[in-house]
Amino acid sequence: MLHASFLGLVTLAKVGGTPEAANGELMRFFAEAAWYPTALLPSQGVKWEEVDGSSAKATLSDGQVKVTLLIQFNGKGLMESARCESRGRATASGVIPTPWEGRVSHYEQVNGVCIPLEAEAAWILPQGRKPYWRGRITELSYEFAK
Repeated sequence: MLHASFLGLVTLAKVGGTPEAANGELMRFFAEAAWYPTALLPSQGVKWEEVDGSSAKATLSDGQVKVTLLIQFNGKGLMESARCESRGRATASGVIPTPWEGRVSHYEQVNGVCIPLEAEAAWILPQGRKPYWRGRITELSYEFAK
């Protein structure tokens, strides 16, 4: 389920209860794992398959939902983008499978973890890339297992 709100007061989007919603939210979770990189380890259920020297396919399953993203890495081996060829995009005429990409940048050490501080999500439309969200991490803390 996705429930986006402004300051926790005004609902901007609420989607859930469908296989498409579950698939899209697992993709979002997977792409956002750049902020908690241990979630991308094989021990956490991620299956990796090398594509070439700068990209790999990463697959994650949660129950019946299974998603695969193409992960691009920069020259330092850090995640640069996560892309899929079909993610459900809500339109006036319904949900349409659309290529999607999340990009991350400006890596820094935060509490001993190297993470990207900036990100952008975009639909890849026939007329070009259409970003719909941009963000910057301004504060982050981790709770480490003891």
